[in-house]
Amino acid sequence: MDVIELSDPTDAQIRQWHDVLAAVSAGDPSAGPAPGAEHTAARLLGADRGSPERFWAVPAGDGYAAVAALRLPGGPGADRPGEIDVRVRPERRRAGLGRLLVRSAARALRADGRSGVIAQVSAGTPAVPFLEAHGFTCVLTLRGLVLRLADLPPGRVAGLLSAGPAGYALVRWRGTVPDEHAGALARAKDAMADLVEYEGVPWDADRVREMGELVAKRGDDLYTVAALHDGAIAGFTELVVPAGGGDRAAQYDTAVVPEHRGRRLGIWMKAAMLDWVLSDLPGIREIETDNAGDNPHMLAVNEELGFVPERETREYHALVADLP
Repeated sequence: MDVIELSDPTDAQIRQWHDVLAAVSAGDPSAGPAPGAEHTAARLLGADRGSPERFWAVPAGDGYAAVAALRLPGGPGADRPGEIDVRVRPERRRAGLGRLLVRSAARALRADGRSGVIAQVSAGTPAVPFLEAHGFTCVLTLRGLVLRLADLPPGRVAGLLSAGPAGYALVRWRGTVPDEHAGALARAKDAMADLVEYEGVPWDADRVREMGELVAKRGDDLYTVAALHDGAIAGFTELVVPAGGGDRAAQYDTAVVPEHRGRRLGIWMKAAMLDWVLSDLPGIREIETDNAGDNPHMLAVNEELGFVPERETREYHALVADLP
């Protein structure tokens, strides 16, 4: 079968692409819900594009049998892995369609000079054996947790806020990081070592701005709370509120710089974020987060706050040279 690239998709092509995502979600409940149709359109049309993206599809009848997206963070030639997402309709699997799409993405990765590629998939879905059969290795297991705000005991957030460590101050901002904190936030993000081994690229001020701009371009809101010590960021936590009025927000990164650990900064900052949500975002009823399986300290923080298990996802990495 033929693979086509979508560089300027029509309304019909966007609907056909979204139909594949909906079919995969319906067939694999553990993969989670499909994104909203408006998010699919925004992505394919480039409205949420902070980095170059390429899209391919395998036509079948009056729709698509499979689709794939490839993001190239940092722009052309950047020494960072690409990010691939392949979706095949359940009834069209095991026919080599996913392999065709991986080949198309591999050619694009080689043309751009990339040496690696990553993918995030839900555990227990057909995506796991598919990636492992195509040269990918699991490098990180993430536990999906959810906090239902209605389940928070009265006074819990206020009590945690009042127990903040001496010598630290909280700051917060909405949207892209202010210039005066960009460099310090990048250094704090480097405290998260989970992905460094295969990303191989440290955070810098430009990269943290790129992340904030990407969230804004797709219409979502980024909220950040940071703990300062002598004017420098000792830790931070981020939350993204999706566009479209949903009732679930997504916890993004949380990290504490190594020399400031052991002072309960993580739970203090997360309590400050919850206080912000409860006071300013009444439509949010749940917060979801991913916890690295090898990070028991942050898992303990989340469990103390009341997060409960919901799913498990895995990060996979492959060398481009090993792809078909």
